[in-house]
Amino acid sequence: MTLTHSAHTDHPHLHGDGCGHVAVPHADHVDYVHDGHLHRAHDGHYDECEPADHAVHEAHDHVHGEGCGHAAVPHGDHVDYLHDGHRHARHGDHYDDH
Repeated sequence: MTLTHSAHTDHPHLHGDGCGHVAVPHADHVDYVHDGHLHRAHDGHYDECEPADHAVHEAHDHVHGEGCGHAAVPHGDHVDYLHDGHRHARHGDHYDDH
């Protein structure tokens, strides 16, 4: 999965243990949910951690929603669900990996 490099400027808050934002393990780093999007530390600043491509999660027979047992992560105009070490987002009749 390719990630865009979009620096989140004017960000005086430092994310980390106890910062008050939900930590989301993501590949080789940790994202933090902040203002409806995800931040990741990168070379002295924070990037918006957004996939640049469309990655369909194949053979996903579980339906995510309230009470499904997976942590919900508000993300922009939708909700992602933490599942198997990554985020799933409903997209039409399937889920995308974020």
